[in-house]
Amino acid sequence: MSELVLPNDTNGLGNLMGGRLLHWMDVCAAISAQRHAGTVAVTASVDTVEFHSPILQSEIVILTSWVNRAFRTSMEVEISVEAENPRTGSCRIANRAFFTFVAVGPDGKPTPVPATTPTTENETKAFEEAGRRRQLRLFTAGRLGDEGIQNLQEYIGSLRHEH
Repeated sequence: MSELVLPNDTNGLGNLMGGRLLHWMDVCAAISAQRHAGTVAVTASVDTVEFHSPILQSEIVILTSWVNRAFRTSMEVEISVEAENPRTGSCRIANRAFFTFVAVGPDGKPTPVPATTPTTENETKAFEEAGRRRQLRLFTAGRLGDEGIQNLQEYIGSLRHEH
């Protein structure tokens, strides 16, 4: 998905406003979630948004999204945002985010989604990381059982030993 940064999209510094970018990211991620689920998908959470580089007026914003992992009725969607200078053609990574969507059936209730099967090393890594981020979301919401908490603690412990 591509968007052009117009003057009404910018702040006083001539940079794309974060809220406008989040809107575009939500639309792009919703398209990926709905294509995967084959039904309407709604935003359940915005888990992480990383702002790496400001996006300037007149630049082209290129948003790319994909489903990292599907759970029972929810999906983690990753969004990558590039900024392209239309005069030079140069691109840079500007943002990255993780959104969670829930598939909704005709009755307005959550509905199961197809599983995702990673086929590459990068997809496998993203799939596993999505599972850990989900555990963290459930933990912070107070909805993670004892076994999940233990798995999350083991993972955090392994991170401490890596660094």
